[in-house]
Amino acid sequence: MAPMNEPKLISGNANMPLATAIARRMSLHRGMSVGLVDARVERFNDGEIFVEVFENVRGEDMFIIQPTSNPANDNLMELLIMTDTLRRSSASRITAVIPYFGYARQDRRTKARTPISAKLVANMMVEAGIERVLTLDLHAAQIQGFFDIPVDNLYASPIFALDIMAHFKGSMSDMMVVSPDVGGVARARELAKRIGAPLSIVDKRREKAGEIAEMTVIGDVAGKKCIIVDDMCDTAGTLCKAAEVLLENGASEVHAYITHGVMSGPAVDRVTQSVMKSLVITDSIAPTDAVKNCPNIRILPTAPMFAQAILNIWNGTSVSSLFETETLSPIYEGMYQRS
Repeated sequence: MAPMNEPKLISGNANMPLATAIARRMSLHRGMSVGLVDARVERFNDGEIFVEVFENVRGEDMFIIQPTSNPANDNLMELLIMTDTLRRSSASRITAVIPYFGYARQDRRTKARTPISAKLVANMMVEAGIERVLTLDLHAAQIQGFFDIPVDNLYASPIFALDIMAHFKGSMSDMMVVSPDVGGVARARELAKRIGAPLSIVDKRREKAGEIAEMTVIGDVAGKKCIIVDDMCDTAGTLCKAAEVLLENGASEVHAYITHGVMSGPAVDRVTQSVMKSLVITDSIAPTDAVKNCPNIRILPTAPMFAQAILNIWNGTSVSSLFETETLSPIYEGMYQRS
């Protein structure tokens, strides 16, 4: 039996366009207007964050939409302070919808006297009053275990599979999925299985941090349309270098499907000048104007998937059903209607 109250959405400043799109999509599903709760998230002159909610949220099932992307610390503090605001306003449950989970790369101690910042951030979220987390393509799946609350980790690979099958219709037999490093093999294998393509790996060796000394292609990519798949693209150095190495090894063309377009520093310029035909990212992080205007970057919407996941959480039904391409296909109906 569905809950009496409607789910209520509230958003910080990190990715307002995505939050608005999720609300619009939920309106279609519910057959009624679903808007964002009226609130203000502002900063004092010294940078302190202030939140004020203008609607009654007592007893409501609240969903805070806030990726903790750049500026990571500001966006994280917004999320924590919004959570405290709602908890002190007697919301019945608070779910954090975090399309991009910042600090995820600090998920283990790589050397002596270093932090595990992802665990610290998880503790802060739980302590603030978050009771459930909904996120997308965590950098490391074990981060779910850092939380003592339920964590639903959605995957972009079903959306990528739909997009690939639509854009490369008629040439699927020529496709090759490529992992840009050994650590990403599981993610690449998952996509390869969905589209029925073989798998290759680019093995990279570093002399020191930030510099790639050597790249070796494991697998025969000659004559193949290569799809590099990864969870995030930061400065795009590794990605662009991997594309060059694949072409040197006989690939006919190279495309990339990356969940989180961090795109910091020289990333956009590198992608623009690279040998890649296209880079496809999601809108988990609000794209900058430079990213939007880049001719070989395409952005896939995640709002349909997040809207359905929020409704499933609210209804108490399965979220894992959204892991399947067949389930997402009707949700994305109309986007991939190609002759």
